[in-house]
Amino acid sequence: MLTRKQMELLDFIKTRVDRDGVPPSFDEMKEALDLRSKSGIHRLITALEERGFIRRLAHRARAIDIVKLPEAMERPGFKPRVIEGDRPATPWNAIPVETRNALELPLMGRIAAGLPIEAIGDAMQHVTVPGSMLSGRGQHYALEVKGDSMIEAGINDGDIVVIREQNTAENGEIVVALVDDHEATLKRFRRKSGSIALEPANAAYETQIYPDHRVKIQGRLVGLIRSY
Repeated sequence: MLTRKQMELLDFIKTRVDRDGVPPSFDEMKEALDLRSKSGIHRLITALEERGFIRRLAHRARAIDIVKLPEAMERPGFKPRVIEGDRPATPWNAIPVETRNALELPLMGRIAAGLPIEAIGDAMQHVTVPGSMLSGRGQHYALEVKGDSMIEAGINDGDIVVIREQNTAENGEIVVALVDDHEATLKRFRRKSGSIALEPANAAYETQIYPDHRVKIQGRLVGLIRSY
């Protein structure tokens, strides 16, 4: 399953290739998806390529081949089944896997502990966590950390974080924040007079400050799993 923005971009590229015989430029993609910069398009293109839907040819302008399409797009009357807010519209349920208070959670992909990356889409695998790690009766999911911006909070590159699904946060909590509906990051949350500050826990990184309407809270950190 693709995220909403990934599906929109793939559909736009296909439409332009069918009509003109060549894919659109990055500027045209940016305008079509109403993004603020081409860096977002670069991330979406990379995600589509990594998932095997497109192929980029080196040393050629606009050289994007569509390798395959999601099954839904191949059917007449296609209407994308997308993930609102680039995450599952239906909450994930923790599934009991054994009687010793362990639970299986969906591993939703990677989350940036650094600069924002493309938001989380769908679960490719699951991880087993102690039931005691879960917070309250809400829904939970897991993410693999990519980057080192939260190392001073004890969160390292490659760690698995356990997230309680919620759309609000208190100042000082570590959260999954969705920026501009398509970039996800793991940071400490601060609300400051109409703005939201996403603070790293690494002096090498700067705090990111956004107007509050650009940031959506997707969950709060409640646990961490590390492999040695």
